[in-house]
Amino acid sequence: MTIAAILRQKGHDVAAVSPVTKLMDIAVTLTDRRIGAVLVRDSAGRLLGIVSERDIVRCVAHDGQVGLDRTAAEVMTRLLHTVTLTTSTDEAMSVMTNSRVRHLPVLENDELVGLISIGDVVKARLEEQAQEVDSLTAYVAGSV
Repeated sequence: MTIAAILRQKGHDVAAVSPVTKLMDIAVTLTDRRIGAVLVRDSAGRLLGIVSERDIVRCVAHDGQVGLDRTAAEVMTRLLHTVTLTTSTDEAMSVMTNSRVRHLPVLENDELVGLISIGDVVKARLEEQAQEVDSLTAYVAGSV
């Protein structure tokens, strides 16, 4: 299965904030949308980084409540690991595991087309395995 298949089911909507968005506002967005990360984009739409729940927790642990007044630009992860629509779920899982990240922006021709999470990838792999089991079961039942 490819990332394109995941996005067909999930959709291409991506939550994004500006570099000057305060962490408190990002925390509210994450809570309201029930997501784990937002992308940070400039006014031209260029991808600058990502802010995850982990980034917010790290900031609050270090700075206390005042950390929630910091901006996305101050705490975002700038080194982004990305995938494309043709990346397989196995490849995406490998990138996430090796890079220790839970979210991957999806780029096509250097344009943002989506964002996937480890939950999306695990769900896709489980569906893929269920289809394989069903196929093997049908094959065995048909050959007896």
